[in-house]
Amino acid sequence: MNRIAPKLSGEILVEHDVMVPMRDGVRLATDIYRPAGATGPLPVLFERTPYDKSGVNHGDRTAADPTLKSRPEIAMAFARAGYVVAVQDCRGRYNSEGVFAKYTSEAEDGFDGVAWFAAQPWCDGQVGTYGLSYGAHAQAALASLDPPALRAMFLDSGGFSSAFRSGIRQGGAFELKQATWAHKHALLSPETAADPARKAALEAEDIKAWFHKLPWSEGKSPLRSAPEFEAYLFQQWRTGLFGPYWMQSGLWAAGAYDAFADVPQVHMASWYDPYALTATENYTGLSARKKGPIKLVLGPWTHGQRSVTFAGDVDFGPRATLDGALAETYVALRLAWFDHWLKGEGRDPLPPVKLFVMGGGSGGRTAQGRLDHGGRWIDAQNWPPAGARPVAFHLHADGGLAPTGPTEAEASLGYVHDPAHPVPTIGGAIASGAPIMEAGAFDQREGADVFGAAPPYHALADRPDVLVFRTPPLERDLEVIGDFSAELWVSSDAPDTDFHIKLIDEHPPSPDYPQGFAMNLAHGVLRARYREGFDQEVFLQPGVPVQVRIQGFPTANLFRQGHRLRIDVSSSNFPHFDVNPNSGEPEGFADQAKLAHNRIHMDRSRPSRVMLSVTAGLTSGD
Repeated sequence: MNRIAPKLSGEILVEHDVMVPMRDGVRLATDIYRPAGATGPLPVLFERTPYDKSGVNHGDRTAADPTLKSRPEIAMAFARAGYVVAVQDCRGRYNSEGVFAKYTSEAEDGFDGVAWFAAQPWCDGQVGTYGLSYGAHAQAALASLDPPALRAMFLDSGGFSSAFRSGIRQGGAFELKQATWAHKHALLSPETAADPARKAALEAEDIKAWFHKLPWSEGKSPLRSAPEFEAYLFQQWRTGLFGPYWMQSGLWAAGAYDAFADVPQVHMASWYDPYALTATENYTGLSARKKGPIKLVLGPWTHGQRSVTFAGDVDFGPRATLDGALAETYVALRLAWFDHWLKGEGRDPLPPVKLFVMGGGSGGRTAQGRLDHGGRWIDAQNWPPAGARPVAFHLHADGGLAPTGPTEAEASLGYVHDPAHPVPTIGGAIASGAPIMEAGAFDQREGADVFGAAPPYHALADRPDVLVFRTPPLERDLEVIGDFSAELWVSSDAPDTDFHIKLIDEHPPSPDYPQGFAMNLAHGVLRARYREGFDQEVFLQPGVPVQVRIQGFPTANLFRQGHRLRIDVSSSNFPHFDVNPNSGEPEGFADQAKLAHNRIHMDRSRPSRVMLSVTAGLTSGD
């Protein structure tokens, strides 16, 4: 280990680039912040990041001050509150040694880091962890090995319950945010910094142009100048079956729930974040097994944007921020959490479940040009909250959506899925999508700023490859809080195709929105070849109806009186997900793309329905 002479910054001693040894001899660069006047050992707060330990998280601001705070500034704030703080570059990133392997080196490295800190004379034997996104994935990875000194955790927007189910793949489809992330961070890698030619080549790639040239292959991708990034991307893309790769530590916390550290932990995410499903699954899986306590927080934000009131083109009101609702600031919330569980001071700042229920606003346009959708925070003892009940909304051939089932002997609706002209992504639970796609809530209409859309621009509801099912205008408010899924009877003339679902709150026409506003809430997808299990491929027989179940993302929304609850069904959502070529080719290859004539069946013997968790608004007879 290299010891760097500490520097005094105010009342904090700072040691930069302390090289902490791992079990294989690789050393990871760590900045350590210690209160100068400490009279004895203190608890350690530990963050691991691939994004530069001296850098900035895109969400580290407050509602009162939009200026982003750096990791050193956050570490100093924690140190001034009486903690030793350690911020570490992940293996192969920035000042750390070794080779970066996305997600799959974090369990052992994190375990070894916790053990090393616990052995230092300035540590009282307790280590707490914190971090956003990858920093949360790193926490869940190390917790799966149950380090003895780990005492508390605060996971923000990450910590894969299963990267196969959300974050890398969903329902068998591949999340293309992994490609935009890889291109961005290949540029920031040590190998690129050391090679001007590689840097110039990566900077010259037009990532948008590449997204129009799918499929990619080795040497024919925007990562061709960074072969190690290209290799892991293709491995994730082409590993379509759930098996050993997806069971690794760092990718599958659910497989380690029994062994997972039993310490107080917060799982926080947001409705427009790709890790909302991860958060609810980790909460339910761990709270059933651990003393914890295990806490769940879900806000109306995009990835890490906990101190703003909007997501995309929708505003949720001044109460939507974490600031003022859960604590004065995010730093204050985490300090209250760690103070209680590592120092025995103060009270636990969180109920078991803290949720923001979207909806209830005026429906007008704010001064900033966003839809005023509104919302409120609620406390609950569990997920979903007490009183929530599953309700089936049946799809009808006339485009209706109702709790009552179909009565026809034969009924179906069909459409053509053309891989060359997929349904464009308009918002949703996305992260790291820039410059190709944007997260959040948007009116589901094409426009010049939507990747893949072309004039004349259409509302998605008007596309021939999107089936739309609506309730009548609601006669009373309808509150939905919980999971979202669909059970569809489908058929196709292709051996394989995708089925996408989207839950939408249709605002009625208004002076500000004469055409109404179709606000996306949650989505789901299933690649049909995996309908009988993600560990096997079963291809479709032409024209033969089969039942599929699609797991959607969770949500919490108040559908106001006069609004419509809407479900869209299609076979693409690009570039959020890769486009199924309908050919049955191996994952990640699409040289033989073809049209698919797909059909949704909805009759007495083959009813198709979506399942929602309803807390209020339906009578027992509905």
